[in-house]
Amino acid sequence: MRGSVQLGLLKGIPFMQVEALDRDDRNTAHAELRFSLMEQTPRIPSSQMFFIDSITGEVSLTEEGASALDPEMCGRYKLSVMVKDMAGRANAFFTTGIVTVEVTGNTWASPDPVRLQENLPGPYPIPISQVKWSGSQAEYSLEGEFPEMLFTISREGVIYLNAPLDRETQDQFQISIVVERPDGREIAKPVELRVMVGDANDNRPTFPQAQYHTVVKELAARGTEILTVQAADNDDPKTDNVRIFYRLVGQIPESPRALFRVDRDSGVISVQADSMEGTAPQYTLTITAEDAKGLNSSCTVVVTVQDENNNPPVFSQHEYGPFHIPEDAPVGTTVTAVLAGDADVRGGDSWQVDYRLESGNEEEVFTLVTDKQTNEVSLVLSKVLDFERESEYILVLSAQNPVALVRGRYGPASTATVSIYVDDINEGPILSQSHYEVTVREGEEPGRVIATIRGYDPDSHPIRYSLRGDTKKYFSIGKYSGELKTVQALDREENSTYTMEVIAVDGRNFSLSASTLVTVQILDVNDNSPVLVGDYSWKYLCTPRWEDQALVLASRDSDGPQHGGRLNFSLRSDATVRRNWKLTPINDTHTNLSLNIPYLAPEVYTVPFTISDSSSPPRSTFINLPVTVCPCNVRGNCKMAAKQLEGMPTIQSAVGILLGTFTVIGTILIVVFVRLSYQNPKRPSKSNQETVPLKMSI
Repeated sequence: MRGSVQLGLLKGIPFMQVEALDRDDRNTAHAELRFSLMEQTPRIPSSQMFFIDSITGEVSLTEEGASALDPEMCGRYKLSVMVKDMAGRANAFFTTGIVTVEVTGNTWASPDPVRLQENLPGPYPIPISQVKWSGSQAEYSLEGEFPEMLFTISREGVIYLNAPLDRETQDQFQISIVVERPDGREIAKPVELRVMVGDANDNRPTFPQAQYHTVVKELAARGTEILTVQAADNDDPKTDNVRIFYRLVGQIPESPRALFRVDRDSGVISVQADSMEGTAPQYTLTITAEDAKGLNSSCTVVVTVQDENNNPPVFSQHEYGPFHIPEDAPVGTTVTAVLAGDADVRGGDSWQVDYRLESGNEEEVFTLVTDKQTNEVSLVLSKVLDFERESEYILVLSAQNPVALVRGRYGPASTATVSIYVDDINEGPILSQSHYEVTVREGEEPGRVIATIRGYDPDSHPIRYSLRGDTKKYFSIGKYSGELKTVQALDREENSTYTMEVIAVDGRNFSLSASTLVTVQILDVNDNSPVLVGDYSWKYLCTPRWEDQALVLASRDSDGPQHGGRLNFSLRSDATVRRNWKLTPINDTHTNLSLNIPYLAPEVYTVPFTISDSSSPPRSTFINLPVTVCPCNVRGNCKMAAKQLEGMPTIQSAVGILLGTFTVIGTILIVVFVRLSYQNPKRPSKSNQETVPLKMSI
């Protein structure tokens, strides 16, 4: 038997079939045939180049055979094939045969690359290439990254282009051509067709943006580059289709012409004029980009001419004034306003003017206020004027820009002199102090100078002094000297502080005056002795002595705390007095008087003691205080009248007179006293005695 195998055939694809016949019944195992490959001659480049299907007898290449098959190495192989019946069992009949296989070449190969021009006019489809499988019957298909139906292949292997190509969309295609058997099994490896798209000049150059903005300085020299515009062309960069030429086709405003130019090849825009001074502040240029075919597009370039500080500010005149201003002009008064003009563009830093007072204002009497909208400067008064101190000011005013000059320098025209005369105004007196505080000891001899009010008149006019607010006429002031004196001795206990106003009047103009406040503090002198305060005639002490029973004695000193702060009570230095009585201090002004012995005979006693202040030396007051001592009932009430002091009426005589006059009332009083005497005993009530200490004074 003979067969042929083509180069490029994949493994497992049958290229021939071995057939055998068995006369036994085909429906039994007797006729069930099995094929096997016994031997391959020659055994190069491998001993296993072929494979036979045991059931169908189809012969195909192994993996080694598909990859190593080479007609130049071996163009013919002989295969020894055995066939058995009984499905190949041991008791089967068999026979052998020789299969001669010729190795043949194949036309299945990648076709040459194809170059197609974009936008071909047609008609379509256009055949562009062809492939051929020279072996068994085959079918073809195309695979790759291209729009569906852009490329197709016929049964004969002819490849067609079905629509125009666009190089800018895709400049080449890699097409895989697949060959298959009718049953869909791939016969050989796909081959590749490369389709390259040739460029046609079908794209106009375009700018990446429609409008550009740039700045050129006013003093830019001829040839100064201000901007580069670049257009892009989507045609093939390897061809002349992308060569772009630039032209300046419009300028707004049009005058003056020839201010700018654009390089034909590079797109560099530069200054063509010798100077940009005096030109418009802004220009709009139209630039065109055009390729060799004449396809073009345009953009606009907005050029702003940047002002430079090439003009110093100058004053319209060298001297201003003289200006007159009264010396009483309030702070903030505008003396004058001047302007230094600048020829640079209004509103820019080169146009703004900074003014400065170079001399004549060392004491900062004036300040400058500039209007940034107009560049006008106002000379404003910042301190109070004084004609007597300075009657004339000569100010040197300079004007400069906040940015440096790029050409020229500041000359005399940028400096001006301002003359100001201060007009004299009659001013009122001025007092050296707004408030005087004076101290005077009480009781001092009248007529002593306690203060001197000092003032001066800026115009050297005489000053007259007077008092206001001294209603009691305790003080006087020298009409011209300003000496303040006391007219009479002052008593701090009457008034500790005096406040009055001193008026200083211009001797030549009574409407001009000044005033100051004078406060006179009276210093305390120990001129008052302490006194006993209160009525103690109705109070009494019980005998025998009751615990915690005492008379609360109160005292007062009219002097200040320095002298009368703490008052001291002391018994007379008498043995009997000190034996019978006791003084116990409560606070600075109160003390307790109580019995010092358990029992003292009922009687009205005179208790001698002294009250002294805390000054040095102290002032004292001697007191003889009558104190009633009587027996008391259990409630602490005095049961009977004590013996009276000589010359004093008795309680019984007073009661007799009352009984004689008011008999009925006397009878009722007797009944009341009798009933009170037999009531239940009760301890003396502390509320009837001043035994609660008063609050200490600090």
